[in-house]
Amino acid sequence: MPDATAVTAPKGFLNALGLHRPELRAWAMYDWAVSAMQTVIMTAVFPIYFISVAGANGTPEAATQSLANANTVAAVVIAILGPILGAVADYQAAKKKFLAVFMMIGVFATMAMYFIQHGDLFLAATLFVLSMAGATGSMTFYESLLPHIASDKEVDRVSTAAYAFGYIGGGLLLALNLAWISNPALIGLPVGDDLPREQATLPARLAFVSVGVWWLLFSIPLFRGVREPARTIEADETARGNPFVAAFSRLGETLRELRQYKQAFLVMLAFTIYNDGIGTIIKMATAFGTEIGIARADLITAILIVQFVGIPFAFAFGALAGKLGTKLSILLGLAVYTGICIFAYGINSSREFYILAILVGMVQGGTQALSRSLFASMVPKHKSGEFFGFYSVFEKFGGILGPLVFSIAIGETGSSRGAILWVIGFFVVGGALLTRVNIPEGERMAREADARTHSA
Repeated sequence: MPDATAVTAPKGFLNALGLHRPELRAWAMYDWAVSAMQTVIMTAVFPIYFISVAGANGTPEAATQSLANANTVAAVVIAILGPILGAVADYQAAKKKFLAVFMMIGVFATMAMYFIQHGDLFLAATLFVLSMAGATGSMTFYESLLPHIASDKEVDRVSTAAYAFGYIGGGLLLALNLAWISNPALIGLPVGDDLPREQATLPARLAFVSVGVWWLLFSIPLFRGVREPARTIEADETARGNPFVAAFSRLGETLRELRQYKQAFLVMLAFTIYNDGIGTIIKMATAFGTEIGIARADLITAILIVQFVGIPFAFAFGALAGKLGTKLSILLGLAVYTGICIFAYGINSSREFYILAILVGMVQGGTQALSRSLFASMVPKHKSGEFFGFYSVFEKFGGILGPLVFSIAIGETGSSRGAILWVIGFFVVGGALLTRVNIPEGERMAREADARTHSA
């Protein structure tokens, strides 16, 4: 594969999208593939199934607590394994192999959800942990490929285009799943209120199978079209060393040298804080809507609105970054999020909730995609797996604080309306840290670190 920095992009539609080379399109398709799991399993269908079916023998509160615990276990597993396996993948030139392993764990766990029946809470929690770990772990290695396939000038548009692909893929399958769950006759399944339990749950269980098939099928372009980056090792390493010894050595070295990568660390820290605000809005939106009286059908419609509004605006953020710069574009997104919180405080109707969904869809994907590309531009390529492992750790552990603050705010204010205003603090603090990032300095340090390596 030619060096991405040496390729001159052609003019035209695909170039405008940031997808002008086959390997860029192949890479972006993994966002399309894995986003189906994120929309159907993480957000819309499985959480409801988990509580109403798998947790049917207990209380809804107990099932909700089990789901929260499963989320925590999956986050801890990836937080521990991410940096270590990322460093091993860097040393061994095995990013795609690790991506494939985690992807297959996630795919088979998701498809196995077909066997979850009433009262199968432990099975449901176990499979959810494996599915989440598979998706999150695979994303670590997927994102670590970004600095290898895109030049510094391309990375923003490529990252935002991939997010747009994710919105399309996740939104399409979610819409199909919701269509046949609400009307099973569309796919030839029986309809009625007196169906046996196994038949009544069949539409949702087939949706879980479809996610696994979709995830596996649309991952194929990445494995066929993106080459494993060439193996490089540092001056004090040997090509025949133990990969785990080398991994722990690199991790220790990186932790000691974080001061050298100050700009990348600042990006991680800023992202951890403001993305916690974004994540809190995502996680608490349906609960907030339910509390203020928005019907379940309207909540699901709002989720679809976010998905499909996000498509053009993810592309738009890539173009905006080319004109205003990556950092300023992210800050603009955070300013809109601040306005979203203020607007959410006063909403009372489904119509206003739809407007809220449109506003979220306008900035959610673009802000997160540009954060990914900004970090990628400051990462030494020979340590991209390791650094994105840390990135995943910061992202997952940062996600604990937002819901906790939201919960405390509800206790202090008595409702989610007051709590939503507290979320603004994440955008203010995270944005303030982001303003301190010196992008040219971060990019220079990363390139100098790469220059000190040699081919194995």
